[in-house]
Amino acid sequence: MPANLPNVLTVARILLVPLMVFALLQKTTTWDVIAAFVFWLASVTDFVDGWLARRSELVSDFGKLADPIADKLLVLAALATLVALDRVALWVAIVVVGRELAVTLSRVVAAQHGDVIAAAWLGKVKTVVQLLVIFLLILIAPVPLWLDLLVYAMVAITLYSGADYFVGLRRTMRQTPTAG
Repeated sequence: MPANLPNVLTVARILLVPLMVFALLQKTTTWDVIAAFVFWLASVTDFVDGWLARRSELVSDFGKLADPIADKLLVLAALATLVALDRVALWVAIVVVGRELAVTLSRVVAAQHGDVIAAAWLGKVKTVVQLLVIFLLILIAPVPLWLDLLVYAMVAITLYSGADYFVGLRRTMRQTPTAG
């Protein structure tokens, strides 16, 4: 791992995940606030590390690989814990994780064919909405109706951005000349 600040932030995000899960599992308001703070801090590092890497020209192969893994680990761990605590339905977690796995696997396949699929603005909106809703689910228990409605909005944006991604992928794959 090249030792630079963006990569250190990515590793720090990964290391914050067990702390967030531990805090959530304590099942007290004080620990929920701590878990929410840790989740928020980890979420901020997601935005800062990428910005710093591009701005400082410190983009590395490690960062390209570890950053999306850290992002998925943070969201997956938070959702799994929230499901275990009965703060979010299992089907919601399955939709979010399923979309992330489908997009990630298709990016790997596309890359093997020489196609790089950049994150679209809708995918970035989806990420912000997911992080905000998960933060609120960590912070607020029991879950009020308005937050349940935000969860449904998050699921809708997650599905819509996934569909948009696959439509764009199909378009890109059609434009790529095949070897023959």
